[in-house]
Amino acid sequence: AILLNSCAIIAVHNHPSGDPTPSSEDRTLTIRLREAGDLLGIRLLDHLILGDDRLYSFADQGWPL
Repeated sequence: AILLNSCAIIAVHNHPSGDPTPSSEDRTLTIRLREAGDLLGIRLLDHLILGDDRLYSFADQGWPL
């Protein structure tokens, strides 16, 4: 994002278990990505977790991004 001079990102990863429910580590990562983005002027639009046939969106769940 920095090298491409991006103004925003969407973080995406999967859970091999198939359950997209965020772990405490996922929540911590989301907070850290937002804080780093604030320092760098790169907005975090969303953090998505993919499961087998579902996904979890931090933005859709009302997280302050």
